[in-house]
Amino acid sequence: MAINIKEINRKHLLKSDVVYRINYGLSSRLVNFRNGIMYLEVMFTRKWKKNYDETTEELAMCWRESNDELRKAIGCKVYIIDARQYPYKKELYLQSGVASYDAKKGILFNQEQLN
Repeated sequence: MAINIKEINRKHLLKSDVVYRINYGLSSRLVNFRNGIMYLEVMFTRKWKKNYDETTEELAMCWRESNDELRKAIGCKVYIIDARQYPYKKELYLQSGVASYDAKKGILFNQEQLN
């Protein structure tokens, strides 16, 4: 079953992501969903205080729980752009849609998935 990533991003922006953007300076988008794994791109700004691991867990769960199409996901890979340390990355990303990643993190929703 193919999913419409553009439509999921639009729905998620209106349902959840807008709260993170306005209140916490954190934005995210789904870039792929393949073999049960969600691939998210996340950008931090100065307001966001959590570390990479906390952010990965929080956003992976948020995306999975907020989107019916992603509920059966077994894991999530998160690509992080940290504009807290490098403020120019926000403008670069907004202008071109591309910025280098500062971290890549992953999470499995069920630890027994490895067995």
